[in-house]
Amino acid sequence: MPINKMQQLMAITAEESGELTQACMKVMRKYENIDDIEDKWHEHLVEELGDVYCMMELMIEHGVVGAEEIYDRASIKREKLREWSDLVD
Repeated sequence: MPINKMQQLMAITAEESGELTQACMKVMRKYENIDDIEDKWHEHLVEELGDVYCMMELMIEHGVVGAEEIYDRASIKREKLREWSDLVD
């Protein structure tokens, strides 16, 4: 039975997110600093991030979520990181 658009969106987004997780973990195990990341691994991260970004755009285009909802949530996460991490000044 073919899967519908919603199922495709969910399945592909989950798969791409898993691939990004895997790439991040491999880079983390291999390198200690951002400046040390070799070009091939940088390109792999760009590929996986781009794939996830594409799926986020498709989720918006198909009305699963709204762009404003994502931006609002990203702002909340940024504020949490400001308190618990040194990633945000």
